[in-house]
This record gives sequence, C-alpha cells and structure tokens, in this order.
Amino acid sequence: MHSVWPGMLLCIVIATAAAFIADTRGGPTLLYALLLGMALNSVTVDSNARAGIDFAARRVLRLGVALLGARITLEQIGELGWFNGAVIIAGVLATILFGIGLSRLLGLDRRLGVLTGGATAICGASAAIAIATVLPRDEHSERELIFTIAGVTVLSTLAMVLYPTIVQVLDLTPGEAGIFLGGTIHDVAQVVGAGYSVSHEVGDYSVLTKMLRVAMLLPVVVTLSLLVRQRGRGSPQAVRDPLLPPFLLGFVALVAAGSLGWIPGPVAGAMNDFSRVCLVVAIAAVGLKTSLLEIRKVGRRAALLLGIEALFLVTFVLLAQQFH
Repeated sequence: MHSVWPGMLLCIVIATAAAFIADTRGGPTLLYALLLGMALNSVTVDSNARAGIDFAARRVLRLGVALLGARITLEQIGELGWFNGAVIIAGVLATILFGIGLSRLLGLDRRLGVLTGGATAICGASAAIAIATVLPRDEHSERELIFTIAGVTVLSTLAMVLYPTIVQVLDLTPGEAGIFLGGTIHDVAQVVGAGYSVSHEVGDYSVLTKMLRVAMLLPVVVTLSLLVRQRGRGSPQAVRDPLLPPFLLGFVALVAAGSLGWIPGPVAGAMNDFSRVCLVVAIAAVGLKTSLLEIRKVGRRAALLLGIEALFLVTFVLLAQQFH
C-alpha cells in the first residue's frame, strides 16, 4: 500500500494547486487539475509515482462518483412535475443515442459517442468520469476521457455566458428558463451561475432540473455496465468485473438515505465537498497519465461531435417546451 503514496501525494499537490488557481483567478477547478497534470506527464513516465497515479485515477475516482449521490433526493426531483421530468429524461436518452449514431456517421468509435453523449446529456465532467469507469478500456481510453472532460468544460463555460441571452431573446417564463438552463448546461456550477444570473426563481428551477439530470447518471451507468458485460461475456475483464460495481451501489444507497432524511444537512454538504475533492484528485491523475500529443490524435471530428451534441440537446429541450 505504501507504494501508492508518491503518486497520490503528487495528485493531491496538483489538485490543491488547481483549487488555489480557481479560487484566486476563477474558472473550473477540474479543468485546471487536468491541464496541470498533463503538463507534468513527461515527468511521471517510468517514475515510482505510477502506482499511486493509477490508484487515484481508478479507486479515488470511483469513490468520488459514489459520493455524488449524497446531494440528490427524490423529493427534489419530484418538484419538477411529470411533464418537465419526462422532457429532461427523454432529452438525456435522446442525446446519448444521438451521440452514438453521430459518432458512427463521423467514422468515430462508438465508445466516444457514448462518452461525449453521456457527458453532454447528464452532468459534464462528472458523468464522463462515471461512464468511463464502466466502458471497455484500451490504449485510447484515457485520451478520449481527457478530451471529453476538457471539451464539455469549455462548452459549459460558454453556455453559462451565452444561454441566459437565449432566455431573454425568447422571452421565456421563469419556469421555462429554468428548465432550459438546467436541462442543457453541462456542469452543475455553470447551471447555478447561469440560472441565478437571470433571477432567483430561475436559479431554483435550474438547480432542480439539473438534479434530475444528475440522478439519471445511475440508470445510465448501470445500463452501460450491463451492456458492456453482456457484450464481453467470456472475456477476462467481464469475469473480473462485478455485475453492479460497488461505487454504483454506494451511489444508490446515498440517494436512498438522503431521500429518507437519514443524512443530516451538514453531513451531506461535507460528503459533497469530499466528493469534489476526490474527483479533482482523480482528474489530476488522469492528466498525469495522458500527453497533449495523445489528445490531438482524437481529431477535429470528435470536437464536431461534441459541439453538435450540445446543439441537439438545446434544440430538443426548447422544442419540447412548445408542447406544454
């Protein structure tokens, strides 16, 4: 176990630096951790930090995803109403399926379509991380994950600035604006920023909508896990992986406990904060494992895939609201 500490400490130092930069200069902590890790990639090759970096990129990452369940309750989701809930759920599923189909059309790997479609549809970098843990892995897996995290982070920041303008141009009601912003912007922090920049009421609707999208992480990842296991039946990886990964069971348990009121508010807040810490440390590790040259190999078609997926989700949510 002691062999993981050099790499773990390196990831923690990078995560701390990323948090400091985000606090003092603004911007997304996950993206800073990713970029700092990538900048130090050449330093870690063939070093004694590899074991700890691998540990953080896999085990710490899964712990962070499991703890995301502490911030979701069924009561929060129910406040949206059946129509808005149906629109958001349909938007998530449609965007993932669209991403898979478009990736094939563009001549890209279907796995990249699942990864980018899920990140766009659910909750940005966190969804990309969770989905990547159950997808088949090969030499391209890490660079595809890095590309997706960086891409959705940039798009989410742009959306936070641009989408409130769409709200004003289309003269959406507070409820419609909240469903639109919460249903289309990738990351939770950017949803909060965009929603409350319009009004407090719009912000509340936006956050509730976003929580439903985050809750969709569980059924999506479970379904993908089952599909991957079915397709890989008989392979060593399929035999080794459990039917339902423990981190997903932890996610479910925390959602259930929070919904039943068993998690006090301060504890839920602390678990959410620790989840964020785990994810930043894990992303620093993923960055350390990947070089910038590898990311460039993903190509322009992948960037086009990500942009079109975001546009598809915006169009879907706005058109669906016209039928309400």
